[in-house]
Amino acid sequence: MGRRYDTISFLSDYGTDDELVGVVKSVIRELAPHAHIIDLTHGVPPFDVRAGSLALARSISYVASGIVIAAVDPTVGTARRAVAIEVADGEGVLIGPDNGLLAPAVAMTGGAGRTVSLTNSEYQLASPGLTSIGRDVFAPAAAHLCNGVDLAELGDEIDADLLMPGVVPLPQADAERVIAQVLWVDRFGNAQLNVGVDDLADTFGERLTVRFSAPTDPSGGTTRSVVRVDAFAEVGAGAIGMLVDGSGMLAVVMNERSVAEELGLDVGDQVTLSPADDDGVSSAGSPQPVTIAPGPRR
Repeated sequence: MGRRYDTISFLSDYGTDDELVGVVKSVIRELAPHAHIIDLTHGVPPFDVRAGSLALARSISYVASGIVIAAVDPTVGTARRAVAIEVADGEGVLIGPDNGLLAPAVAMTGGAGRTVSLTNSEYQLASPGLTSIGRDVFAPAAAHLCNGVDLAELGDEIDADLLMPGVVPLPQADAERVIAQVLWVDRFGNAQLNVGVDDLADTFGERLTVRFSAPTDPSGGTTRSVVRVDAFAEVGAGAIGMLVDGSGMLAVVMNERSVAEELGLDVGDQVTLSPADDDGVSSAGSPQPVTIAPGPRR
């Protein structure tokens, strides 16, 4: 008998326009009626593993102890594995596809413990096809873990080092510049970067020179002076600021306006940060501002 859990947190790209989320939750309810289910989000863009992994990584430090189901799986029905990964010395188990979706969250919880491939059909629903993994494999696995079934009973143990790595890009940083990327644009138009405070060297002061460029922009992008702030309200009218967001990452923002709309920013656009002198001019030079071309739309 394994450890019992009473909370399942659920993230997917299923949306809420049809019955799928409700069916998955009903399967869990039938098998483990004591379990509480928390919907983290079902609004991940369809098939967007990176967006799903970022949403899970942003959430994981605040998710209740227990089971996490993450279902963003464009290769469902293929040979890719369905896995369950024990984390935080058994405080939680992450269930999902082995496609990089779980990797950032696993790393943030201290790394993988016991890991199994969900191959034991005794703890699955009989499936008429291969594409309803969330309903037929992930949900029963989560429910049985809540009932005290030991992780090892759910399938074959696998080497966690052989799991697919995460799909979140890392910044390139030195004392003169940081080459970053827009990871996420929230509903307010704030642009989160793949940069933490520790990625900025001591040469970076309160004012930065920031170049924004879309992958398809032949003109080279646009350059703006950006001030580091602690709150949105500290950004002047029409100005651009940079602050530490709720995930501990740097975000480019405006006060009560969408910086993404202002600059035409989208996920995947490159952002280069450079230290600026007292006049707001980059110590690495002063490129001329130009208009940004639209990046690829989501």
